[in-house]
Amino acid sequence: MKLSDFRYPLPRNLIAKFPANPRESARMMVLNRSDESIEGKRFSDIVSYFKRGDCLVVNETKVFPARLMGRKEKTNAKIEVFLLRELNKDEKIWDVIVDPARKVRIGNKIFFDEGRIWCEVIDNTTSRGRTVRFNYEGDLFKIIDRIGRMPLPYYIRREPTEKDKTAYQTIFARVVGAVAAPTAGLHFSNRLLGTIKKKGVKVAPIVLHIGLGSFRPVEVEDLTKHKMDSEYYEIPETTVQVVNRVIDNKGKIFVCGTSACRALESSVTTDGHLKANRGWTDKFMFPPYDFKVTDRLITNFHMPESTLLMLVSAFAGRDVIMRAYKKAIKEGYRFYSYGDAMLIL
Repeated sequence: MKLSDFRYPLPRNLIAKFPANPRESARMMVLNRSDESIEGKRFSDIVSYFKRGDCLVVNETKVFPARLMGRKEKTNAKIEVFLLRELNKDEKIWDVIVDPARKVRIGNKIFFDEGRIWCEVIDNTTSRGRTVRFNYEGDLFKIIDRIGRMPLPYYIRREPTEKDKTAYQTIFARVVGAVAAPTAGLHFSNRLLGTIKKKGVKVAPIVLHIGLGSFRPVEVEDLTKHKMDSEYYEIPETTVQVVNRVIDNKGKIFVCGTSACRALESSVTTDGHLKANRGWTDKFMFPPYDFKVTDRLITNFHMPESTLLMLVSAFAGRDVIMRAYKKAIKEGYRFYSYGDAMLIL
């Protein structure tokens, strides 16, 4: 497989700027791998594809308002600091991206919230990347929640609003740490989840904190030479027990999102069972790939040449996926984070 195998033209008007309301009213393309058939449904119809004894694996990561608008000391120049990950909690050290980067050098201080919180640049990491040390009183995440903006993907091309603080968050969100939402989960409402549970379906949570690597372009034609950004994940023992019991009882494992899929497939035993784990994964799945745990995949429509498109192509087959995407474009499905869903059986 080459990078160019995952290129397709997408009209800009099909990139969703706002989510469906209500959540489960989004369209859903159902792709059956066994006969390569394609059906058009609503996401609320997903209930009919579950059977008693199946399992739904969801990502409990929670997006935090990672965009901080600050001003540089002395010059008062406007600087955006995009928080990526906390490197050292005790020392208050973070990896960040700054914009405009040309104005930010080691030793510079950037002030936020009328000077009540500030950070000092202590290292350069990439052209726009910096390592900073914060100075503040209290709980930083509470401060961020008050002064930060939600990190909507760049392709949405609008500023986030207060509504995005809930709209760009799944109903499963519990563990703070992501700078991008596990968007397949955005289609679930509490009502819909309750209906699924009543069918005798177990819901098993994992955590994978999605970073900006999800949007980082692949820059090599030979996919074997691409290196994924590492992302932190946790698979608890309680989830392992649920998933493995369903596997042993011949039930189906429905995985909600490519992030949950990456976490599961990063922690499997030689006999095809799940094992408890926590740590960092840079797993990159592209065709051909043998999925060990995932039986059904709930996902969105992904960017051309993205690692997410490569993962779903590994699951369903590249040619089948590209045919489905062509049909989705023709029929006006909404793409990307706030867009419509795909269920791959």
